[in-house]
Amino acid sequence: MVSDAPQLSGGSLLIAWQLRNKHVLIVGGGEVASGRIESILVADASISLICPRAGLHPRSRRLIEQHPDRITYHDRVFSGPGDLEDIDMVLTAIDDVSRSREIYSLCRDTKIPVNVADIPDACDFYFGSQVRDGPLQIMISTNGESPKMSAMIRRRIERCLEGYEGEAIAKAGVLRQQLKERAPGVGGDVGRRRMRWMIDICNAWEMEDFTLLDDEMIKRLLDEGWEKNIVPSVEDVGGTSRRASRRREDPEASTLSIVLPSLGAFLAGAAFATLGLMLKRRR
Repeated sequence: MVSDAPQLSGGSLLIAWQLRNKHVLIVGGGEVASGRIESILVADASISLICPRAGLHPRSRRLIEQHPDRITYHDRVFSGPGDLEDIDMVLTAIDDVSRSREIYSLCRDTKIPVNVADIPDACDFYFGSQVRDGPLQIMISTNGESPKMSAMIRRRIERCLEGYEGEAIAKAGVLRQQLKERAPGVGGDVGRRRMRWMIDICNAWEMEDFTLLDDEMIKRLLDEGWEKNIVPSVEDVGGTSRRASRRREDPEASTLSIVLPSLGAFLAGAAFATLGLMLKRRR
């Protein structure tokens, strides 16, 4: 009898790792390393970068010059265990496989999480392809199977996004924070009611409507919505739904939105396609 239960093995734990105020060592300064530097800077961590100056990619050079307060640059090769002191994470992106594996072994001995570029079995975690728009972060991982296909899927997702998602999330975050200040507490009846109200607001409003929120609208939303335990419309708090306005201007827009595939449907299809490819390869 074949079980319908999903396979609970063979994957990676996808998490958003908080690196603020942590210290990351990057060994290498080429093209791949330059992308690593950028990702770590976005995560608000400090960097020690080890690479002979001749091996620096132009983008690496530019980032070193632009962020001297956050990047400590060492014009040399990796010199041994001393380079790992007070380090919270290690990333390597060099062509020397034996040296890369040496660094990996040192990190394992000292229990420092490490990623060795292009050597999947020497990685505690993978980077994957990323879509970023302010607070919006989407990671596409093939679990080390096919980075190129990960990048292809990322480009498809980018084409499905409208461009306002990051702003909408940021505005919703401001609303959520002000709601927590007005009704503080973790768990309990207040916490559950607060979560339910935010869910109802997100279900009732179009995502692009959140981009309209300003201080006055948020205040009205909390005064007239949260305090009265109702879900006001965008118009109730002084805004005009952008989608409603667009439909009045272009009646065909609503029809088009039905015909075009949703991002959710695409992601589901992409996930199944990637899973099928992985299973096929393992047979």
